[in-house]
Amino acid sequence: MNRNSACFFALISFSVLALNSARAELKWDQTTVELHPSFGDKEAVGHFKYENIGKTPVRFKSVHPSCGCTTAQSQLESVAPGEKGEITATFKIGDRTGLQIKTVTVEMEDPAHTVTVLTLKTVLPEGLSVVPAFVYWMGGEEPKPKTIYVKAGKDFPARNLTVTSANAEFLTKVEPTGPGEWKINIQPKGTARPVSTRLTIQPDFPKESPRLYYANASVTAMATPPRAEQ
Repeated sequence: MNRNSACFFALISFSVLALNSARAELKWDQTTVELHPSFGDKEAVGHFKYENIGKTPVRFKSVHPSCGCTTAQSQLESVAPGEKGEITATFKIGDRTGLQIKTVTVEMEDPAHTVTVLTLKTVLPEGLSVVPAFVYWMGGEEPKPKTIYVKAGKDFPARNLTVTSANAEFLTKVEPTGPGEWKINIQPKGTARPVSTRLTIQPDFPKESPRLYYANASVTAMATPPRAEQ
C-alpha cells in the first residue's frame, strides 16, 4: 500500500469515528410499562423516561397512540445531549376490564433508532361477571322467566345490585345467592311480537362512581311455518 492510499484510508476511518462519536442516541429506561389501577380509577398513566446519551440533539417527528382511548404527549420537541425527559401515555379506562395492551409509536430524527414502539400494559381488576349476557325467547314461546347470573370478582366488595330495564315490557327481579353472587330473573310480558331491552346492572361499589354493567334480552319474530308444496 502506497503512502497516498494509506492516508486516504486513515482519513475515511477518522471520518467514520467522528461521525459515530457525534451521532444522536436516545436511551429509554424502559419501553414497556405495566400498570395496575384500582377500582374507581378513570384513567391509567404510564411514564416512559429517556435520555439523550449522544453528542447531538434528537428531535421528535411524531408521537402516535394506537387507539382513541389512549393519548400520548412528549415533554420536549428536541432533546439536547445529556438532557432527560419523558413521554406520558394516558389510557382512558371506561368500562373496560381485564388486560389492555396499547402502544405508542414514536418517530425521531435519530439515525440509530428512527422509530420506537412503547407498550402500555394495563391490568384492570375484575368487577362483575355477567353470564349469560344475552337471553331471548322465540315468538309465541311461553313467557317464562330466564336467569342471568352475576358474580363479583376478587377484591370487589359489592353487596347489592340495582337492575333496571330500558323497556317496561320486561320485568326483572334480583335475588342474592351467596356472598358476592346474585341471579337476575327477567321475564317479558308477552311474546306475541318482537321486543327487546337492555339491562343496566349497577353494583354499590365503588360508592363514589359505581361502574355499570349490561345485559340484553329480546323476543324474536315468530317463526313462519313452511308453505305446503303444491
